[in-house]
Amino acid sequence: QVQLVESGGGLVQAGGSLRLSCAASGRTSSSYAMGWFRQAPGKEREFVAAISWLGGSTYVSKSVKGRFAISRDNAKNTVYLLMNSLNPEDTAVYYCAAADSGSGVPYQPGAYDYWGQGTQVTVSS
Repeated sequence: QVQLVESGGGLVQAGGSLRLSCAASGRTSSSYAMGWFRQAPGKEREFVAAISWLGGSTYVSKSVKGRFAISRDNAKNTVYLLMNSLNPEDTAVYYCAAADSGSGVPYQPGAYDYWGQGTQVTVSS
């Protein structure tokens, strides 16, 4: 089992930045790919970014490419999502997830085995 706890969400003005963190605990010795997803009210959960176990591969959705970046520090069992140039359309609950896929960077929610509780990001105009 892996437990994931997100932090770093909050209220920010349009054009601002936030960095989300996701701390993993439990069976962290396995080679998990990590991903970030988001879900806005009334919408389906949307893929944001993913990073492979060793961090050599990343995949970022077109909607946030050039503004968001994913990274990880395996020594700290933590994955990050740096979000720049935020706009109101980025308002959502952001979820961290872990997938036992090793070197891959899955983007489908069904590929992920563990999920955090989510952290709210609100961008005001």
